[in-house]
Amino acid sequence: MTRLLSLAVLTFLAAPSCPAETVKTAEAVIAESDAVRNPDTPFSTVVSLTEYRNGKKENAMSLNVYSKENPSSGQYRTLALFLNPPKDKGKVMLKNGAELWFYDSVSKSSVRISQQQRLMGQASNGDVMTANMRKDYAAALAGEETIADSARAKVLCNKLNLTSLGDSNYYRVEYWVAKEDSRPIKGKFYSDSDRLLKIVYFGGYKTELGRARPTEAIIIDGIDPKLVTKMLFSNYAERKIPEEWFQKEYLPRFKGD
Repeated sequence: MTRLLSLAVLTFLAAPSCPAETVKTAEAVIAESDAVRNPDTPFSTVVSLTEYRNGKKENAMSLNVYSKENPSSGQYRTLALFLNPPKDKGKVMLKNGAELWFYDSVSKSSVRISQQQRLMGQASNGDVMTANMRKDYAAALAGEETIADSARAKVLCNKLNLTSLGDSNYYRVEYWVAKEDSRPIKGKFYSDSDRLLKIVYFGGYKTELGRARPTEAIIIDGIDPKLVTKMLFSNYAERKIPEEWFQKEYLPRFKGD
């Protein structure tokens, strides 16, 4: 399984927005930031991924991603249908809670992706993007800081220190959220040994499904900084997504719509 193939299940985890406050709590900042990233209705989007090493393109793929909230947990379940490259077309990945499954349309088999596989190399990129900050982490405000965003523009941010509540793949996160409009700008993701694993920049903000959302993510590998993955999100659409799509047994029949 290629690195890009292993990271390709992507989702957006919705969180309700909070009313405006003169002085916001850490929980309010995280909730508002999650609402910027994540539509609050079942939806689909096309995700294009390109992997670079030393600035040179190495791999690329595209997927159609379908997401729907689990009403009991607030987490989004996600299906990713591979569109390109041709050798991977028709393959499917399913993320349902802590379970991550890969269906190979050639071998006609479904394989569960282990926790260790999800944390190795590029496989962890998917989990960077699926993190539900409000539910997965305890948040503390660490003051204000002006940083450069993905376009190198200066943005005044609320900086937050996030600590895992136990079920997330990253022990702690440093997270920068634009003070003016709650846009997520940057995240640094660490292991339980305090090793930097990923740096993520959110950018390319466009109006999608009713509000401005990031349509680009740049992910820099913390262990190998020469390895960079660029993700582009397009073709957002509201969807009616049947519950049966999120059953492992349905994967061989899943064709999207």
